Amino acid sequence: MARSRPGETPNTAERPPSLWRDRDYVYWWSGNGLSTLGTSVSTLAFPLFMLYATGSATQAGTITVLHMLGKLGTLAVGGALADRVSRRAILCVVPLVEAVAMAAVALLVYRGSPPVLALDALALVSGLAAGLKIGVSTPVLRRIVPKEQVATATAQSMGRDMVVQLIGAPLGGLLYSMARWIPFLFDAVSFVFVTLGSLLIRRPLGPDRHPDGDRRPGLVADMKDGVRLIRRSDYLMFTLTWGALLNTVAQGLTLLFIVLVRHRGGGPTAVGVATSLALAGGLIGAVAGPWLMRRLGARRVLVLSAWVFVASFALVALVPQPWQIGLVLMVGMTGMAPMNVVTESYEVRLVPDAYLGRVAATGQFFFQGMQWIGPLVAGFLADAAGVETAVLILAAAMALLAISLHLARRHLSILDTPLAEVPELPALQPAHV
Repeated sequence: MARSRPGETPNTAERPPSLWRDRDYVYWWSGNGLSTLGTSVSTLAFPLFMLYATGSATQAGTITVLHMLGKLGTLAVGGALADRVSRRAILCVVPLVEAVAMAAVALLVYRGSPPVLALDALALVSGLAAGLKIGVSTPVLRRIVPKEQVATATAQSMGRDMVVQLIGAPLGGLLYSMARWIPFLFDAVSFVFVTLGSLLIRRPLGPDRHPDGDRRPGLVADMKDGVRLIRRSDYLMFTLTWGALLNTVAQGLTLLFIVLVRHRGGGPTAVGVATSLALAGGLIGAVAGPWLMRRLGARRVLVLSAWVFVASFALVALVPQPWQIGLVLMVGMTGMAPMNVVTESYEVRLVPDAYLGRVAATGQFFFQGMQWIGPLVAGFLADAAGVETAVLILAAAMALLAISLHLARRHLSILDTPLAEVPELPALQPAHV
């Protein structure tokens, strides 16, 4: 019998049916896509409105920070709730809270001269709800998608979000130019589609009930169990730490790319074109990720993608024209997307359903809690040593992360196993207090 290639399922001759023919998957994918588009629109409109209404850049930044802090504040709790109460209920109720918050913003803006504190409070409420929703997303995806198609579903979700980012900002600007309240109403309506999609999904979304008589630990104990499971796995410990550092460096490079385009003589239009090219590269990489995993194996894809990312950001400091910066960034993002496909797909396969919400939320909390460091350090380096030098320093930091992949063979050994054959981690024994 012929042996399968690294990363392939044993029976490649019998391909599973397309996910687009799965009604539950289409409801989940489209509902979340519309919600993400609405969020992308309001993310532009919120600071823009505050800037024009108050004339204060600080107020414009504050409302964005409040949303981010709210999300961070409930991420870990959302992951724990996803593993102990109905995920369908969370996905039905929480988006409605977000919809009401955004509808209230739209109404206040429509009436004119809305109180700044009221808008700040509604942004915080929206962020708190978003954190709870994020904690449910990964375990729900696992319930909907067959194990051999997890990589494909992950790539399609990433590609969807890249396209949404590509069109969300210009759409937000267009809606804002029509009337200042319209982007917020658009966002409010978009959240309703998550609820509708969740109600239409036929599969049980979990979590499975505990056997009668079993005493359920408290919420804090549940969150600690998520951390315990991560610490048990060399792969999860390494990739969550490595991914958080990568995200921090990437956030710094994102800031420097804008500064560099301006330094090369480009204006807002050039920044927009370069951003669009980078997002197009991310979309190409997301689509190519599962195919590359089947052909090359997950470990090779991870390592090669990391080095492509390093090379692109080293080169971006040397090219002279803004459009050339955009093309180099396009190549870099084409490399970065398959890294995310690999790490997220194997995490979903490794972690048992009963722990997936907590583990995924813990990782997101770690990523988002560290990402502010990147732009802060990047800005300091650019002011102190020049933007080109700052880019090269962060590219060197990324090179160290790529080298660490070669040194972590034991931690990444699971990547040599085809995705569909990855065994779940065993459940934890109850912690004795």
